[in-house]
Amino acid sequence: TLSIITRMEHQLTPSLQTGMTFEWRDTQEGIEWDELTALYHAAPLGNKKATELQTVFSASLFKCFVYHAGELVGAGRVLADGVDTAYLCDVAVHPNLQGTGLGKALVARLVALSRHHKKIILYAVPGKEAFYRKLGFKRMNTAMAIFSNPAQALERGYISEG
Repeated sequence: TLSIITRMEHQLTPSLQTGMTFEWRDTQEGIEWDELTALYHAAPLGNKKATELQTVFSASLFKCFVYHAGELVGAGRVLADGVDTAYLCDVAVHPNLQGTGLGKALVARLVALSRHHKKIILYAVPGKEAFYRKLGFKRMNTAMAIFSNPAQALERGYISEG
């Protein structure tokens, strides 16, 4: 079965829906940052530079990378303070494996790593809210954000006017 609670550097697990074997890594050691850039582009979660991804993953308390047959097929991270708040972000699954349960397993693993925090938050790509609701996340009534490009955030549906 899929182990999501035990923290391990390398772990091989079968996916429940694909029958494929995945290698799970909770460390960024040996990560090819250009490969991660390509995954985010394919997912599609935008064009993220390799150097920027290395910076944000290095600053994250928890991170998870998923490989199949030596290829990076999933990733995510958690910014956290160790007690109060954990922010789950940058969860990506290769398009060929979306809908197989891999994203659910990836989020569940990151949530399990963050379980001792008082709250775990995220903001979803517009249209993916139902996916996260199925995993136990609730809509926040008072969440606010300041974006470096508010026009783009408005256009993409991350914020509303007013």
